Amino acid sequence: MRVVIAPDSFKESLGAREVAHAIEGGFRDVFPDWTYAVIPVADGGEGTLDALIDATGGERIACTVTGPMGAPVEAVFGITGDGRGAIIEMAAASGLMLVPPAKRDPMRATTYGVGELIVAALDRGVRDILIGIGGSATNDGGAGMAQSLGVRLLDAAGRDIERGGGGLGKLARIDVSGIDPRVAESRVRILSDVDNPLVGPRGASAVFGPQKGATPAQVEQLDANLRRYAERIEADLGITVADRPGAGAAGGLGAGLLAFCRATMGAGIDMVADLVGLDAAIAGADLVITGEGRIDGQTVHGKTPIGVARVAQRHGKPVIAIAGTLGVGAEQTLGHGIDAMFSIIRQPCTLPDALAAASENIRAAARNVAAAIKIGLVHKTGRDGNG
Repeated sequence: MRVVIAPDSFKESLGAREVAHAIEGGFRDVFPDWTYAVIPVADGGEGTLDALIDATGGERIACTVTGPMGAPVEAVFGITGDGRGAIIEMAAASGLMLVPPAKRDPMRATTYGVGELIVAALDRGVRDILIGIGGSATNDGGAGMAQSLGVRLLDAAGRDIERGGGGLGKLARIDVSGIDPRVAESRVRILSDVDNPLVGPRGASAVFGPQKGATPAQVEQLDANLRRYAERIEADLGITVADRPGAGAAGGLGAGLLAFCRATMGAGIDMVADLVGLDAAIAGADLVITGEGRIDGQTVHGKTPIGVARVAQRHGKPVIAIAGTLGVGAEQTLGHGIDAMFSIIRQPCTLPDALAAASENIRAAARNVAAAIKIGLVHKTGRDGNG
């Protein structure tokens, strides 16, 4: 049997490659003679950089940028193997994992560091930029990114507004005259893991704000601020972003990139899958294993497991998903190419304990899945699948 193992990272715990090897280990405990292809993938969130750098033979560039709460952080972006493209993972500069839970504040969190990564890539002569936008700590609509590129976001008195989603409530005018001219010379492509609009019930604030620390009152205020921001973008730039699919990704960074970088947007998992050769690998497989930290109702809107399952569906291959947890709406994935799904949690525990034991739990869950498959093989064929 040939098995393709193509998971995403488990957020704040393990990278996609670590997850894949843990799954492989569990299967090898039961089926040591099977053939395994480990293909870490991503959908625009954490892990996108590693997946694409490995796939293209590129290099990682370290630099210091402004973190989500304003303090400096060490971030990394990538240059593709041919030297022509840059790969930026917004989470490297403005990710949720950079802010301890007790200090998360989407009213103040900024994407300023994302803009600094774009400038660093431009400084290396690159004019083709891929930006994975997932896993953010921010809810500022990409305003901080725009400010770091030279855009001025002004209040009624002509003063620069404060960084963060809270400051957008005072936005009266947008001045793009000082934007870095190299942005207009560049092709910017967004790799998104969601298709949410910027505002409204499915918008950035309502859907993702709470996980970034927003209270119900702050969710309402942030949504109103992003709506004001969208209105100013339309009035001053002539670009409509409020209802664009994917504009709400990464706290609205999608909207900012669409407006200020004239970016194009695509499903992150589709582009990553193409670059890592997932289609060819799955075509020659008997079974596909995928997964991510949480599978829930949002998974069907562009997350990695569904992207992998779509590829498998084209080739008629069965798909098993292994997740850290199965949330509300997880069953929706069963209508999109996933045949079975399993949580790795073995006993009641705290989130920190679950994160710390992720590798062990993933391997145990994978072993149990493989053992169940072995029972089926023995019952059906009289053979255990080895040898």
